[in-house]
Amino acid sequence: MSATWEPAAAGVLRLPSGRLVRGRGLNRPLPHGQRPVFALYLLGHRPPAVSWESRWIRWPDFWLPSDRAATTDALREAWARAEYERVEIACGGGHGRTGTALACLAVLDGIPGREAVDYVREHYSPRAVETPWQRRFVLRFAKGATAAAT
Repeated sequence: MSATWEPAAAGVLRLPSGRLVRGRGLNRPLPHGQRPVFALYLLGHRPPAVSWESRWIRWPDFWLPSDRAATTDALREAWARAEYERVEIACGGGHGRTGTALACLAVLDGIPGREAVDYVREHYSPRAVETPWQRRFVLRFAKGATAAAT
């Protein structure tokens, strides 16, 4: 029995490697069906308690994460776990912070930094990555990911 998402489930993004990650907005009801095994919550305040394993990154709405090193570690963990587990990435609305994090996962999955935002907008949501500084965050993340891989 697979512990990954159903590919057609609401909010699920398929990365080029085949990993499936669900993005969503916490301001909307939890979708019916499968529950995450692991979630990464990107909020300016502590998220509500959930029955699955989760990690919180302090990330105010429309801005950037407070701790970039912790964010990088959390994104690497989410990407690695998505190979075998149902991983959810979520913020309040499910677009800006979630889209930015999904674009970083796309970078970890091999998509060049300059193409990652467009990939997420095409395959997840056209509203993903809402601000110019979120787009720059993805580009800087890509440079760091490339440096770490060499």
